[in-house]
Amino acid sequence: MSKQATAIVVGGGIGGAATALSLAKQGIKVLLLERAHEIGEIGAGIQLGPNAFSALDSLGAGQVARQRAVFTDHISMMDAVDGNEVVRIDTGQAFREHFGGPYAVIHRVDIHDAVWQAALANPLVSYKTSTQVVDIRINPHDVEVFDSEGNRYQADILLGCDGVKSVVRASLLNDSPRVTGHVVYRAVIDAADMPEDLQINAPVLWAGPHCHLVHYPLRGGAQYNLVVTFHSRQAEEWGVTDGSKEEVLSYFAGIHPRPRQMLDKPTTWRRWATADREPVSQWGNQRVTLVGDAAHPVAQYMAQGACMALEDAVTLGEAIAHCNGDFAAAFALYESVRIPRTARIVWSTREMGRLYHAKGVERSVRNLLWQGKSQAEFYRALEWLYGWKEENCLQPR
Repeated sequence: MSKQATAIVVGGGIGGAATALSLAKQGIKVLLLERAHEIGEIGAGIQLGPNAFSALDSLGAGQVARQRAVFTDHISMMDAVDGNEVVRIDTGQAFREHFGGPYAVIHRVDIHDAVWQAALANPLVSYKTSTQVVDIRINPHDVEVFDSEGNRYQADILLGCDGVKSVVRASLLNDSPRVTGHVVYRAVIDAADMPEDLQINAPVLWAGPHCHLVHYPLRGGAQYNLVVTFHSRQAEEWGVTDGSKEEVLSYFAGIHPRPRQMLDKPTTWRRWATADREPVSQWGNQRVTLVGDAAHPVAQYMAQGACMALEDAVTLGEAIAHCNGDFAAAFALYESVRIPRTARIVWSTREMGRLYHAKGVERSVRNLLWQGKSQAEFYRALEWLYGWKEENCLQPR
């Protein structure tokens, strides 16, 4: 590049922080604009597959993330009606050797902080909070961004990392989120309050009719993450509110006492009415593209939302390097590999939600799907997902 290239990143979540860091590693001066009063995350735990750790290592945040994560022994699905195990995938040494990385769980605040602190350590990254972007203008030689206070920001390129309700996406595509009708409640429980028979070093999913529960340890086992999901009886609009235990309990009558005992433990709940989007063939243009939930919001059933945002950020940086700073070519390359992969995640996630929430004959069929499978067969089936690495990120997967 003959001059100092510049970029504006809109949104300071995990995807925005990772994108700012990835661009700075390519020598691009980055200004990150965040709507909230401070850079940070809300929520509870998330799961990180080997693909996420490969992205974190590429960004230089892998070591810190590993120090804060809990490495799991396995991933399990249980039948929430009869309490029997449906499938177990071991995530120990053989898994790590196969995929070149671990499977872990971590508090969302901890993973965001690991990436954000790495970004702040790069002198090419600056940021501004309390900044609501309201207008975007794409010119032949630059991009202009305007906030609600009338301030103007200019850069060579713009990256929309501003989530499901992305302002940047609206300026490009103007499509609507697809409200799933599924409601997610999330809570964190201290280990002392977690039933002893459920203090398991693994993400454990209890699959029930039109509902499921997930739990796993956080912060060295000092806390446990609890997530419950159900098909809402009412019309939903995407958003986050406080929840009520009474609503949760009303959807989980008839499930096995072992998972149901968790529902009495949280003292506070947060309620998410979830949404995704239909995949599209193009995210942006020669100067603007999208990252993370702004590009491909997805439900939680495959635990890949944050992982995909991290992959996006690394792939974007690698595409820019591959194209020698030609942003139009780099964005086209980035979208050519990321759109099919993330579309597969969106559609696969919807199908996993159907499997988790099966009832009647469909439940019986689901419980037979993985019988007799070896761990090697599971690993081969997951190769497309967990086999992503920086060195193959520009190849279709």
